[in-house]
Amino acid sequence: MARLFGTDGVRGVANTELTPELAFNLGRAGAYVLARHLTPGQPVNILVGKDTRLSGDLLESALIAGILSVGANAYSVGVLPTPAVAWLTHSQQMTAGVMISASHNPAPDNGIKFFAHDGYKLPDELEDEIEAFLQQPERLPRPAGDGVGRLYSVTAWPDLYIDYLCSLVQTPLSGLKVVVDCANGAVFDVAKKLFSRLRMQAELINANPDGLNINVACGSTQPQGLAARVQAAGADMGLAFDGDADRLIAVDHQGQVVNGDAIMAICALALQRAGRLANNTLVATVMSNMGLEQAMLNAGISLLRAPVGDRYVLAKMQEVGANLGGEQSGHIIFLDYATTGDGLLSALQLLQVVAASGQPLAQLASVVKPFPQVLHNVPVANRSIVDHPQVQQAISEAQELLRGRGRLVVRPSGTEPLIRVMAEAETEVLATQAVQMVARAIQESK
Repeated sequence: MARLFGTDGVRGVANTELTPELAFNLGRAGAYVLARHLTPGQPVNILVGKDTRLSGDLLESALIAGILSVGANAYSVGVLPTPAVAWLTHSQQMTAGVMISASHNPAPDNGIKFFAHDGYKLPDELEDEIEAFLQQPERLPRPAGDGVGRLYSVTAWPDLYIDYLCSLVQTPLSGLKVVVDCANGAVFDVAKKLFSRLRMQAELINANPDGLNINVACGSTQPQGLAARVQAAGADMGLAFDGDADRLIAVDHQGQVVNGDAIMAICALALQRAGRLANNTLVATVMSNMGLEQAMLNAGISLLRAPVGDRYVLAKMQEVGANLGGEQSGHIIFLDYATTGDGLLSALQLLQVVAASGQPLAQLASVVKPFPQVLHNVPVANRSIVDHPQVQQAISEAQELLRGRGRLVVRPSGTEPLIRVMAEAETEVLATQAVQMVARAIQESK
Protein backbone atom coordinates (compact mmCIF):
# COMPACT_ATOMS: atom_id res chain seq x y z
CA MET A 1 0.00 0.00 0.00
CA ALA A 2 1.29 3.48 -0.89
CA ARG A 3 2.13 5.76 2.01
CA LEU A 4 -0.85 7.96 2.89
CA PHE A 5 1.18 10.92 4.14
CA GLY A 6 2.96 12.85 1.41
CA THR A 7 5.54 15.61 1.78
CA ASP A 8 2.82 17.97 3.02
CA GLY A 9 0.29 15.84 4.87
CA VAL A 10 -2.62 13.85 3.46
CA ARG A 11 -3.98 15.34 0.23
CA GLY A 12 -6.80 14.56 -2.19
CA VAL A 13 -10.05 15.71 -3.74
CA ALA A 14 -12.34 16.46 -0.82
CA ASN A 15 -15.26 14.07 -0.26
CA THR A 16 -14.11 11.58 -2.93
CA GLU A 17 -10.45 10.90 -2.09
CA LEU A 18 -10.05 12.80 1.17
CA THR A 19 -13.40 11.63 2.54
CA PRO A 20 -15.05 12.58 5.83
CA GLU A 21 -14.58 8.94 6.87
CA LEU A 22 -10.84 9.26 6.31
CA ALA A 23 -10.76 12.59 8.16
CA PHE A 24 -12.64 11.00 11.08
CA ASN A 25 -10.20 8.10 11.21
CA LEU A 26 -7.20 10.44 10.94
CA GLY A 27 -8.57 12.39 13.90
CA ARG A 28 -8.96 9.17 15.90
CA ALA A 29 -5.61 7.65 15.00
CA GLY A 30 -3.70 10.95 15.20
CA ALA A 31 -5.04 11.90 18.61
CA TYR A 32 -4.47 8.41 20.02
CA VAL A 33 -0.91 8.11 18.71
CA LEU A 34 0.02 11.54 20.04
CA ALA A 35 -1.51 10.69 23.41
CA ARG A 36 0.67 7.57 23.64
CA HIS A 37 3.75 9.80 23.72
CA LEU A 38 2.51 11.85 26.70
CA THR A 39 2.74 11.15 30.41
CA PRO A 40 -0.24 8.93 31.34
CA GLY A 41 -3.18 11.02 32.51
CA GLN A 42 -1.98 14.17 30.79
CA PRO A 43 -4.81 15.80 28.76
CA VAL A 44 -4.57 15.65 24.98
CA ASN A 45 -5.38 19.05 23.47
CA ILE A 46 -5.33 19.43 19.68
CA LEU A 47 -5.64 22.75 17.84
CA VAL A 48 -7.56 22.65 14.56
CA GLY A 49 -7.46 25.32 11.84
CA LYS A 50 -8.56 25.50 8.21
CA ASP A 51 -8.43 27.63 5.09
CA THR A 52 -11.44 29.02 3.23
CA ARG A 53 -12.36 26.01 1.05
CA LEU A 54 -16.00 24.99 1.03
CA SER A 55 -14.99 21.46 2.05
CA GLY A 56 -13.18 22.78 5.13
CA ASP A 57 -16.31 22.64 7.29
CA LEU A 58 -17.03 19.08 6.18
CA LEU A 59 -13.56 17.80 6.95
CA GLU A 60 -13.20 19.83 10.13
CA SER A 61 -16.41 18.36 11.56
CA ALA A 62 -15.30 14.82 10.79
CA LEU A 63 -11.74 15.36 12.03
CA ILE A 64 -12.91 16.89 15.30
CA ALA A 65 -15.42 14.09 15.83
CA GLY A 66 -12.57 11.62 15.50
CA ILE A 67 -10.40 13.54 17.95
CA LEU A 68 -13.19 13.72 20.54
CA SER A 69 -14.10 10.05 20.10
CA VAL A 70 -10.79 8.85 21.56
CA GLY A 71 -11.02 11.21 24.54
CA ALA A 72 -8.87 14.07 23.26
CA ASN A 73 -9.97 17.72 23.33
CA ALA A 74 -10.21 19.84 20.18
CA TYR A 75 -9.57 23.59 20.07
CA SER A 76 -11.11 25.08 16.94
CA VAL A 77 -9.44 28.29 15.81
CA GLY A 78 -11.42 28.68 12.56
CA VAL A 79 -9.93 30.09 9.35
CA LEU A 80 -6.25 30.83 9.89
CA PRO A 81 -2.96 30.54 7.96
CA THR A 82 -1.01 27.31 8.33
CA PRO A 83 1.98 29.02 10.01
CA ALA A 84 -0.37 30.59 12.57
CA VAL A 85 -1.65 27.14 13.48
CA ALA A 86 1.95 25.95 13.89
CA TRP A 87 2.87 28.95 16.06
CA LEU A 88 -0.24 28.72 18.24
CA THR A 89 0.26 24.99 18.74
CA HIS A 90 3.60 25.72 20.37
CA SER A 91 2.78 29.01 22.12
CA GLN A 92 -0.46 27.71 23.64
CA GLN A 93 1.17 24.44 24.71
CA MET A 94 -1.09 22.22 22.65
CA THR A 95 -0.36 18.52 22.30
CA ALA A 96 -0.54 18.95 18.53
CA GLY A 97 -2.03 21.08 15.80
CA VAL A 98 -3.88 20.16 12.62
CA MET A 99 -4.34 22.32 9.52
CA ILE A 100 -7.01 21.55 6.94
CA SER A 101 -5.76 22.99 3.65
CA ALA A 102 -4.45 22.10 0.22
CA SER A 103 -2.29 25.22 0.07
CA HIS A 104 -2.01 26.49 -3.53
CA ASN A 105 -4.12 23.68 -5.04
CA PRO A 106 -7.58 24.28 -6.57
CA ALA A 107 -10.68 24.56 -4.37
CA PRO A 108 -11.92 20.95 -4.85
CA ASP A 109 -8.70 19.64 -3.28
CA ASN A 110 -8.03 19.63 0.42
CA GLY A 111 -5.51 18.25 2.87
CA ILE A 112 -4.86 17.43 6.52
CA LYS A 113 -1.49 18.25 8.03
CA PHE A 114 -0.35 17.59 11.61
CA PHE A 115 2.06 19.63 13.71
CA ALA A 116 3.80 18.35 16.83
CA HIS A 117 3.65 20.19 20.17
CA ASP A 118 6.72 22.26 19.24
CA GLY A 119 5.15 23.62 16.05
CA TYR A 120 7.19 21.46 13.69
CA LYS A 121 5.65 18.98 11.27
CA LEU A 122 5.34 15.45 12.59
CA PRO A 123 8.37 13.24 11.97
CA ASP A 124 7.93 10.37 9.54
CA GLU A 125 7.97 7.84 12.38
CA LEU A 126 4.84 9.33 13.98
CA GLU A 127 3.07 9.59 10.62
CA ASP A 128 3.86 5.92 10.02
CA GLU A 129 2.48 5.06 13.46
CA ILE A 130 -0.76 6.91 12.64
CA GLU A 131 -1.02 5.04 9.34
CA ALA A 132 -0.57 1.72 11.16
CA PHE A 133 -3.58 2.45 13.36
CA LEU A 134 -5.61 3.48 10.32
CA GLN A 135 -5.18 -0.10 9.14
CA GLN A 136 -6.32 -1.50 12.49
CA PRO A 137 -9.02 0.89 13.75
CA GLU A 138 -10.39 -1.73 16.12
CA ARG A 139 -7.31 -1.13 18.32
CA LEU A 140 -8.41 2.45 19.03
CA PRO A 141 -10.38 3.16 22.24
CA ARG A 142 -13.99 4.37 22.38
CA PRO A 143 -14.46 5.93 25.82
CA ALA A 144 -17.96 6.80 27.04
CA GLY A 145 -19.44 9.30 29.47
CA ASP A 146 -16.91 11.77 30.80
CA GLY A 147 -14.19 10.00 28.82
CA VAL A 148 -15.29 11.69 25.58
CA GLY A 149 -13.31 14.77 24.60
CA ARG A 150 -14.54 18.37 24.65
CA LEU A 151 -14.67 20.94 21.84
CA TYR A 152 -13.54 24.52 22.55
CA SER A 153 -13.89 27.52 20.22
CA VAL A 154 -10.83 29.76 20.47
CA THR A 155 -11.50 32.29 17.73
CA ALA A 156 -9.73 35.05 19.73
CA TRP A 157 -6.38 33.26 19.42
CA PRO A 158 -5.54 34.68 15.96
CA ASP A 159 -4.99 38.02 17.70
CA LEU A 160 -2.15 36.42 19.65
CA TYR A 161 -0.46 35.53 16.36
CA ILE A 162 -0.92 39.09 15.08
CA ASP A 163 0.56 40.43 18.32
CA TYR A 164 3.56 38.17 17.83
CA LEU A 165 4.17 39.29 14.25
CA CYS A 166 3.91 42.94 15.25
CA SER A 167 6.47 42.37 18.01
CA LEU A 168 9.02 41.34 15.37
CA VAL A 169 8.78 44.62 13.44
CA GLN A 170 11.63 46.93 14.48
CA THR A 171 11.56 49.29 11.48
CA PRO A 172 8.58 51.63 10.90
CA LEU A 173 6.62 50.57 7.82
CA SER A 174 4.01 53.33 7.72
CA GLY A 175 5.74 55.06 4.80
CA LEU A 176 5.25 52.13 2.43
CA LYS A 177 2.28 51.69 0.12
CA VAL A 178 1.53 48.07 -0.74
CA VAL A 179 -1.09 45.97 -2.48
CA VAL A 180 -1.80 42.64 -0.78
CA ASP A 181 -3.21 39.65 -2.71
CA CYS A 182 -4.87 37.33 -0.20
CA ALA A 183 -5.69 34.62 -2.79
CA ASN A 184 -9.20 34.49 -1.30
CA GLY A 185 -7.58 32.23 1.24
CA ALA A 186 -6.79 31.82 4.90
CA VAL A 187 -4.88 35.09 5.31
CA PHE A 188 -7.67 37.50 4.33
CA ASP A 189 -8.77 38.52 7.83
CA VAL A 190 -5.40 38.31 9.56
CA ALA A 191 -3.73 40.40 6.85
CA LYS A 192 -6.32 43.15 7.17
CA LYS A 193 -5.81 43.36 10.93
CA LEU A 194 -2.01 43.08 10.74
CA PHE A 195 -1.39 45.81 8.19
CA SER A 196 -3.87 48.06 9.95
CA ARG A 197 -2.00 47.57 13.24
CA LEU A 198 1.24 48.51 11.48
CA ARG A 199 -0.41 51.68 10.11
CA MET A 200 0.53 50.77 6.57
CA GLN A 201 -1.09 51.98 3.38
CA ALA A 202 -2.26 48.52 2.36
CA GLU A 203 -4.87 47.77 -0.28
CA LEU A 204 -6.17 44.21 -0.04
CA ILE A 205 -7.35 42.40 -3.16
CA ASN A 206 -8.81 38.91 -3.55
CA ALA A 207 -9.89 39.11 0.08
CA ASN A 208 -13.51 37.97 -0.35
CA PRO A 209 -13.49 34.18 -0.11
CA ASP A 210 -16.65 32.31 -1.07
CA GLY A 211 -15.36 28.78 -0.55
CA LEU A 212 -14.70 28.20 -4.24
CA ASN A 213 -12.54 31.14 -5.38
CA ILE A 214 -9.43 30.27 -3.35
CA ASN A 215 -6.32 30.52 -5.60
CA VAL A 216 -8.47 31.24 -8.69
CA ALA A 217 -6.48 33.56 -11.01
CA CYS A 218 -4.82 35.15 -8.00
CA GLY A 219 -2.32 34.64 -5.24
CA SER A 220 1.33 33.61 -5.30
CA THR A 221 0.93 31.19 -8.22
CA GLN A 222 -0.76 33.77 -10.48
CA PRO A 223 0.50 37.26 -9.53
CA GLN A 224 -0.32 38.93 -12.87
CA GLY A 225 -3.40 40.67 -11.50
CA LEU A 226 -1.44 41.91 -8.50
CA ALA A 227 1.28 43.27 -10.79
CA ALA A 228 -1.28 45.25 -12.77
CA ARG A 229 -2.88 46.62 -9.60
CA VAL A 230 0.49 47.67 -8.11
CA GLN A 231 1.26 49.73 -11.20
CA ALA A 232 -2.23 51.21 -11.39
CA ALA A 233 -2.16 52.19 -7.70
CA GLY A 234 1.38 53.57 -7.83
CA ALA A 235 2.29 51.28 -4.94
CA ASP A 236 5.81 50.59 -3.75
CA MET A 237 5.31 46.85 -4.04
CA GLY A 238 2.83 43.98 -3.97
CA LEU A 239 2.63 40.92 -1.73
CA ALA A 240 0.97 37.71 -2.89
CA PHE A 241 0.13 34.78 -0.63
CA ASP A 242 -1.19 31.32 -1.44
CA GLY A 243 -4.32 29.67 -0.06
CA ASP A 244 -2.87 28.87 3.37
CA ALA A 245 -0.38 31.76 3.44
CA ASP A 246 2.80 29.82 3.98
CA ARG A 247 4.19 31.26 0.72
CA LEU A 248 5.09 34.78 -0.34
CA ILE A 249 5.75 36.10 -3.83
CA ALA A 250 6.38 39.84 -4.24
CA VAL A 251 5.95 42.31 -7.10
CA ASP A 252 8.05 45.47 -7.48
CA HIS A 253 6.71 48.92 -8.39
CA GLN A 254 7.30 48.18 -12.09
CA GLY A 255 5.07 45.12 -11.94
CA GLN A 256 7.97 42.65 -12.12
CA VAL A 257 7.63 39.46 -10.07
CA VAL A 258 10.16 39.00 -7.26
CA ASN A 259 10.16 35.29 -6.47
CA GLY A 260 11.39 33.31 -3.49
CA ASP A 261 14.97 33.21 -4.75
CA ALA A 262 15.21 37.00 -4.88
CA ILE A 263 13.42 37.43 -1.54
CA MET A 264 15.84 34.99 0.10
CA ALA A 265 18.82 36.79 -1.43
CA ILE A 266 17.60 40.19 -0.20
CA CYS A 267 17.00 38.89 3.31
CA ALA A 268 20.22 36.86 3.44
CA LEU A 269 22.30 39.90 2.52
CA ALA A 270 20.49 42.03 5.11
CA LEU A 271 21.06 39.42 7.81
CA GLN A 272 24.71 39.13 6.79
CA ARG A 273 25.19 42.90 7.09
CA ALA A 274 23.62 42.79 10.55
CA GLY A 275 25.84 39.86 11.57
CA ARG A 276 22.80 37.64 12.07
CA LEU A 277 23.03 35.15 9.17
CA ALA A 278 23.79 31.95 11.07
CA ASN A 279 26.95 30.23 9.82
CA ASN A 280 26.87 32.63 6.86
CA THR A 281 24.69 30.06 5.10
CA LEU A 282 21.48 30.04 3.07
CA VAL A 283 19.61 26.80 2.36
CA ALA A 284 17.67 26.59 -0.91
CA THR A 285 16.43 23.67 -3.03
CA VAL A 286 17.41 22.03 -6.27
CA MET A 287 14.80 24.24 -7.98
CA SER A 288 16.44 27.53 -7.01
CA ASN A 289 18.05 29.35 -9.91
CA MET A 290 21.79 29.35 -10.50
CA GLY A 291 21.52 33.13 -10.40
CA LEU A 292 20.84 32.90 -6.66
CA GLU A 293 23.87 30.66 -6.28
CA GLN A 294 26.05 33.22 -8.10
CA ALA A 295 24.70 36.13 -6.01
CA MET A 296 25.47 34.31 -2.78
CA LEU A 297 28.92 33.31 -4.03
CA ASN A 298 29.67 36.96 -4.81
CA ALA A 299 28.67 37.91 -1.26
CA GLY A 300 30.69 35.14 0.37
CA ILE A 301 27.57 33.32 1.53
CA SER A 302 27.41 29.52 1.34
CA LEU A 303 24.37 28.25 -0.58
CA LEU A 304 23.37 24.69 0.23
CA ARG A 305 20.65 22.83 -1.69
CA ALA A 306 18.03 20.45 -0.32
CA PRO A 307 15.37 18.37 -2.09
CA VAL A 308 12.13 20.19 -2.88
CA GLY A 309 9.78 20.48 0.08
CA ASP A 310 9.97 22.76 3.10
CA ARG A 311 10.44 19.78 5.44
CA TYR A 312 13.67 18.95 3.59
CA VAL A 313 14.80 22.58 3.67
CA LEU A 314 14.16 22.66 7.41
CA ALA A 315 16.04 19.40 7.96
CA LYS A 316 19.07 20.77 6.10
CA MET A 317 18.89 24.04 8.04
CA GLN A 318 18.86 22.19 11.35
CA GLU A 319 21.70 19.94 10.18
CA VAL A 320 24.04 22.82 9.29
CA GLY A 321 22.84 25.39 11.84
CA ALA A 322 21.32 27.82 9.33
CA ASN A 323 18.54 30.26 10.25
CA LEU A 324 17.35 31.15 6.74
CA GLY A 325 16.19 28.85 3.98
CA GLY A 326 13.41 28.33 1.52
CA GLU A 327 12.13 27.68 -1.95
CA GLN A 328 11.81 29.58 -5.19
CA SER A 329 8.03 29.14 -4.87
CA GLY A 330 7.99 31.43 -1.83
CA HIS A 331 8.17 29.04 1.13
CA ILE A 332 10.73 30.84 3.28
CA ILE A 333 11.73 29.77 6.78
CA PHE A 334 13.10 32.31 9.26
CA LEU A 335 14.07 29.78 11.90
CA ASP A 336 14.78 32.40 14.56
CA TYR A 337 11.09 33.27 14.55
CA ALA A 338 9.09 30.37 13.11
CA THR A 339 9.11 26.59 12.68
CA THR A 340 7.68 26.60 9.17
CA GLY A 341 7.34 28.76 6.08
CA ASP A 342 5.28 31.85 6.92
CA GLY A 343 4.14 34.24 4.19
CA LEU A 344 3.24 37.09 6.54
CA LEU A 345 6.48 36.80 8.48
CA SER A 346 8.43 36.74 5.20
CA ALA A 347 6.54 39.82 4.04
CA LEU A 348 7.40 41.72 7.21
CA GLN A 349 11.07 40.77 6.96
CA LEU A 350 11.18 41.92 3.33
CA LEU A 351 9.28 45.14 4.04
CA GLN A 352 11.71 46.03 6.82
CA VAL A 353 14.70 45.60 4.51
CA VAL A 354 13.05 47.83 1.90
CA ALA A 355 12.10 50.47 4.48
CA ALA A 356 15.51 50.49 6.18
CA SER A 357 17.48 50.61 2.91
CA GLY A 358 15.48 53.37 1.27
CA GLN A 359 15.90 51.48 -1.99
CA PRO A 360 13.03 50.25 -4.17
CA LEU A 361 12.40 46.51 -4.20
CA ALA A 362 13.40 46.35 -7.88
CA GLN A 363 16.90 47.58 -7.06
CA LEU A 364 17.32 45.19 -4.14
CA ALA A 365 16.09 42.25 -6.22
CA SER A 366 18.53 42.99 -9.04
CA VAL A 367 21.27 41.27 -7.03
CA VAL A 368 19.94 38.00 -8.50
CA LYS A 369 20.44 37.74 -12.25
CA PRO A 370 18.53 34.57 -13.15
CA PHE A 371 19.80 32.06 -15.66
CA PRO A 372 17.11 31.20 -18.24
CA GLN A 373 14.94 28.55 -16.61
CA VAL A 374 12.28 26.40 -18.24
CA LEU A 375 9.79 24.36 -16.19
CA HIS A 376 7.30 21.93 -17.68
CA ASN A 377 4.75 20.00 -15.59
CA VAL A 378 3.83 16.71 -17.26
CA PRO A 379 0.51 15.22 -16.04
CA VAL A 380 0.82 11.50 -15.23
CA ALA A 381 -1.36 8.79 -13.75
CA ASN A 382 1.61 7.18 -12.00
CA ARG A 383 4.48 9.37 -10.74
CA SER A 384 6.84 6.36 -10.67
CA ILE A 385 6.97 6.56 -14.45
CA VAL A 386 10.05 8.71 -13.92
CA ASP A 387 11.92 5.40 -13.37
CA HIS A 388 10.94 4.02 -16.80
CA PRO A 389 14.06 3.09 -18.85
CA GLN A 390 13.02 5.36 -21.72
CA VAL A 391 12.62 8.31 -19.35
CA GLN A 392 15.94 7.58 -17.65
CA GLN A 393 17.65 7.43 -21.03
CA ALA A 394 16.18 10.82 -21.99
CA ILE A 395 17.33 12.30 -18.67
CA SER A 396 20.88 11.08 -19.31
CA GLU A 397 20.87 12.58 -22.81
CA ALA A 398 19.52 15.90 -21.57
CA GLN A 399 22.14 16.06 -18.82
CA GLU A 400 24.84 15.41 -21.38
CA LEU A 401 23.43 18.23 -23.52
CA LEU A 402 23.66 20.62 -20.56
CA ARG A 403 27.03 19.46 -19.27
CA GLY A 404 29.03 22.52 -18.22
CA ARG A 405 26.32 24.87 -19.49
CA GLY A 406 23.37 24.25 -17.17
CA ARG A 407 21.54 21.75 -15.04
CA LEU A 408 18.44 19.53 -15.12
CA VAL A 409 15.99 18.59 -12.36
CA VAL A 410 13.31 15.93 -12.88
CA ARG A 411 11.11 15.09 -9.92
CA PRO A 412 7.62 13.81 -9.13
CA SER A 413 5.43 16.44 -7.47
CA GLY A 414 4.80 15.71 -3.81
CA THR A 415 1.26 17.13 -3.95
CA GLU A 416 -0.08 16.69 -7.52
CA PRO A 417 -0.11 13.93 -10.22
CA LEU A 418 2.72 15.59 -12.14
CA ILE A 419 6.33 15.09 -13.10
CA ARG A 420 8.16 18.41 -12.91
CA VAL A 421 10.91 18.83 -15.50
CA MET A 422 13.13 21.88 -15.03
CA ALA A 423 16.25 22.98 -16.87
CA GLU A 424 18.53 26.00 -16.53
CA ALA A 425 21.07 26.88 -19.14
CA GLU A 426 23.10 29.66 -20.67
CA THR A 427 20.26 30.22 -23.15
CA GLU A 428 16.52 29.62 -23.03
CA VAL A 429 16.76 27.68 -26.30
CA LEU A 430 19.14 25.17 -24.75
CA ALA A 431 17.04 24.83 -21.58
CA THR A 432 13.87 24.31 -23.64
CA GLN A 433 15.55 21.66 -25.75
CA ALA A 434 16.59 19.69 -22.64
CA VAL A 435 13.12 19.93 -21.06
CA GLN A 436 11.36 18.83 -24.24
CA MET A 437 13.59 15.76 -24.55
CA VAL A 438 12.53 14.54 -21.11
CA ALA A 439 8.88 15.61 -21.30
CA ARG A 440 8.47 13.84 -24.62
CA ALA A 441 9.89 10.62 -23.17
CA ILE A 442 7.51 10.80 -20.18
CA GLN A 443 4.50 11.30 -22.45
CA GLU A 444 5.53 8.46 -24.75
CA SER A 445 6.05 6.13 -21.78
CA LYS A 446 2.64 6.68 -20.17
